[in-house]
Amino acid sequence: MIALSLAEIAEVVGGRMHDIPDPSAQVTGPVVRDSREAGPGSLFVAFVGERADGHDFASAVVGAGAVAVLGSRPVGVPAIVVDDVQAALGALARHVVRRLGATLVALTGSAGKTSTKDLIAQVLRRKAPTVFTPGSMNNEVGLPLTALTATDETRFLVLEMGARGIGHIRYLTELTPPKVGLVLNVGSAHIGEFGGREQIAQAKGELVEALPAAEEGGTAILNADDPLVRAMASRTKAKVILFGESDEADVSAENVRLTDSGQPAFRLHTPSGASDVTMRLYGEHHVSNALAAAAVAHELGMSADEIATALSEAGSLSRWRMEVTERPDGVTVVNDAYNANPESMRAALRALVAMGKGRRTWAVLGRMAELGDEALAEHDAVGRLAVRLNVSKLVAVGGREARWLQLGAYNEGSWGEESVHVSDAQAAVDLLRSELRPGDVVLVKASRSVGLESVAAALLETGAEGEVAAR
Repeated sequence: MIALSLAEIAEVVGGRMHDIPDPSAQVTGPVVRDSREAGPGSLFVAFVGERADGHDFASAVVGAGAVAVLGSRPVGVPAIVVDDVQAALGALARHVVRRLGATLVALTGSAGKTSTKDLIAQVLRRKAPTVFTPGSMNNEVGLPLTALTATDETRFLVLEMGARGIGHIRYLTELTPPKVGLVLNVGSAHIGEFGGREQIAQAKGELVEALPAAEEGGTAILNADDPLVRAMASRTKAKVILFGESDEADVSAENVRLTDSGQPAFRLHTPSGASDVTMRLYGEHHVSNALAAAAVAHELGMSADEIATALSEAGSLSRWRMEVTERPDGVTVVNDAYNANPESMRAALRALVAMGKGRRTWAVLGRMAELGDEALAEHDAVGRLAVRLNVSKLVAVGGREARWLQLGAYNEGSWGEESVHVSDAQAAVDLLRSELRPGDVVLVKASRSVGLESVAAALLETGAEGEVAAR
């Protein structure tokens, strides 16, 4: 973080200083909420959670070098006390961002946010120092914590923004006002919470509404292939850049194909030129993510050749998202267990089939959460798609929703042992250990709450002798 004195922080957040012998002492290190991350020069933010109260760790973090604690009560060590810790954290982030000389890029969407954010960051840091959201820290706590890691040297700040309802993204843009806003898609993720895709579009479009006007440098980057996203052009005064397959797209892909290992290749077209891309990521769905990243990079001054080179060398920075590992016996494990929604399930199944040409393919799938009244239809549809794509074997893991996955496969014509239902992750592991053969490809995917990453971990830990080689 840029250096700030405790007195300045207290003024910014409207806090009261307690047990602070020197108000001019400066916070020069990171702002953290995990006491284990506290170190010299840091500021520890004490939240009261369901399992732990951050205030209980105040003495320990100061002992580790933290300058002070930002909390809701005095703790016997240097502290800035506020009525609302979350609001204070947001106010501090807003203050720091305003002082930075960085260009702030924000993105949202129903699917692909984290993968696209990682691509944007890897492309932009070729041009200048870039700070970006780690993992999926895209809410009202994670976003300001990310923004506060920026320094005076930061030139690009790339922030992923999530939403659980109307007004959430508007709030995040008030904390960290973007200059460039990207909307990827409007899908079915969290549809149970929002009530419908139109409501999701209303929430996601809050990002483009927050952008400055075109004459002030604001740019909205929209998916030309998603009608609900493309319609957001009418909700912004910013310059509009379109990406996608549409003939009207400013940034597009030509000659899209998959390599023998399932990695997308294409010719990238931008207003500044064209260049060839062969990605290290897996699955054709990454083409759209790459085009979105390319549109951001083009708008920020990078050439087509620079963008294509960066996209071709970019990897996966976040865990359990199409994480491909090959065991010594030739079994390939695709760990995509971080989260799942209907769009990402379909993309992952298609990637599995592309990777598994000439090999047996396994789809180990579990519940997709927060689908509301659409849950039965969406799980049924995924089960049917697995059959249509000729996945060798579907293993549905869990309770009611897993049975719906298997039911969809049955109704599409999957009989015998082509699909099976198991009660939990351990049962899936036991089945796979007994039936996997060298050369098989296994996809593991479900919503985060199901915990299917344990299946992938078990297969890699005990699947074969020798070291596992990660691609």
